[in-house]
Amino acid sequence: QVQLVESGGGLVQAGGSLRLSCAASGRTFSVYAMGWFRQAPGKEREFIGGISRSGGSTYYADAVKGRFTISRDNAKNTVYLQMNSLKPDDTAVYYCAADLRVHPIQTTYSAYDYWGQGTQVTVSS
Repeated sequence: QVQLVESGGGLVQAGGSLRLSCAASGRTFSVYAMGWFRQAPGKEREFIGGISRSGGSTYYADAVKGRFTISRDNAKNTVYLQMNSLKPDDTAVYYCAADLRVHPIQTTYSAYDYWGQGTQVTVSS
């Protein structure tokens, strides 16, 4: 079992920044890749980006490329999502997820085995 807890969400003005954290427990953190997703009201859950087990590889959706950065600290069992130049369209509940299988970073919801409870990010115009 893997438990994931997101934190760091909140209200920010357009153009501002936030850093989300996702703390993991239950299994050795470095054995699974991590992904970040978001879901806005009335929309499907959307892949934002992912990071490999070692942190050496990342992949981002076009919508956030150049603005968002994912990193991880395996010693602290934590993955981060640094969000810069935020836009009102970034408003959503943000989720981290763990992928226990060994394969390239996955972009689909079904590829991930464990999920956090989500944290709300609201960007005002």
